[in-house]
Amino acid sequence: MAKLTTKHMGVTLKNPLILGASNLVNNIDKLKEAEEAGVAAVVYRSLFEEQIQLEDNEMSNQLEAYDERNAEMINLFPNIEHGGPKEHIYNLKQVIETLSIPVFASLNAIYKESWVEYATLLEEAGAAGLELNFFSIPRSFDKSGHDIILQQIEFLKAVKAAVKIPVSVKLSPFYTNVLKTIKDLDDAGADAFVLFNRLFEPDIDVEAEKHVSPWNLSTHSDHRLSIRYIGLTHGNINANVAANNGIYEGIDIVKMILAGASAVEAVSTFYHNGVGHASEMLKELEDWMDRKGYESIDAFRGKLSSKSINDPFVYKRAQYIDMILKSEEYFNPIV
Repeated sequence: MAKLTTKHMGVTLKNPLILGASNLVNNIDKLKEAEEAGVAAVVYRSLFEEQIQLEDNEMSNQLEAYDERNAEMINLFPNIEHGGPKEHIYNLKQVIETLSIPVFASLNAIYKESWVEYATLLEEAGAAGLELNFFSIPRSFDKSGHDIILQQIEFLKAVKAAVKIPVSVKLSPFYTNVLKTIKDLDDAGADAFVLFNRLFEPDIDVEAEKHVSPWNLSTHSDHRLSIRYIGLTHGNINANVAANNGIYEGIDIVKMILAGASAVEAVSTFYHNGVGHASEMLKELEDWMDRKGYESIDAFRGKLSSKSINDPFVYKRAQYIDMILKSEEYFNPIV
């Protein structure tokens, strides 16, 4: 029987399947079910500094709504500070205490001081590792992409200096040269990468003429971008890489490992199929390994990476070059 053990950011996992960051973690019963179904680890939903600031402002506005209505009413409410990350930390601890598998924390902050402060709190809560969400929505015409990358490298170094637990970086694909960004962050000490972030994209309801928030699940084909960059990075960086987006079945896990991934993070498939689907995914992975004669994950990890294949262009071509070169075959079929 095949052994499914692997490592993600230096942490040994019983198999490569991780329940990615999502609101599924809010339901303890769902997490227990996921653990029983075989998921090897959980990424707790992200602590967003922007969300904390928004809630802080909303609370302040509510508390101050009736301040100083008259001379007798200097302050209707006592000074109450917003809970900040305390509720998030409390819930994270509950999950860590409930599950026997590793629980990774996820963080998205704004300022260097916040990255360090919250990272320290998440470590103290007992997180097995920390996943930094590095994505920057352009808000200014004046800030260059290079400045953003340098700032992210600074944040990573500051967090690595402040905590002892391993630190991974979850990236979006929206960099001019994502490979250079990965290499620079690898040199800065990242223990792992997660490729790629799935970002919120607003939509517009044309009848109501207002913005709406669509249900932003991945599709089966979304894993192809991860395959490309995992295949390119394997063997070229020190950190290991986990795949994210479009991981629906066990065969998708196989694809990612062949490209060079050490683990995968799945979410959308569990919304579609339930967290119990993890057992079917793992059985499909195990059956494939037994059929192919692979006794371990490392036996085939990276077998189809850029470094391991003869075709140097399979990961680097941008268009349908093969189709163009064989246009007669594709467009002039025999009738």
